[in-house]
Amino acid sequence: MKEYTFKRGSSADIERVRDVLVANFPSGITEKDGKYTISYGAFKHLSVWLNGKKLCVDSESEMGVSDEVAFETNKRYRTFLQESTGYSAKERLKQAKKEVSS
Repeated sequence: MKEYTFKRGSSADIERVRDVLVANFPSGITEKDGKYTISYGAFKHLSVWLNGKKLCVDSESEMGVSDEVAFETNKRYRTFLQESTGYSAKERLKQAKKEVSS
């Protein structure tokens, strides 16, 4: 499970995050106990929820998928995170390094 902070201007609103999830992963979405879960491409499951003002993401990958499917799924995942949190992959990496060194 990973936690991501929201950039100033990106609201920590689960309905907005759900809409971004649906836009990036056009598959069936289920909701249980405030967690939204999908199964798409290389993901056996991808669950998202809010913990305070942080976006929590838990995923499990499907082994044995083609490189093309894995690449496309990863691209959609990165886009989802950027649209949800407001931070680019480079900015998220910078934050992760900062948290580790703290």
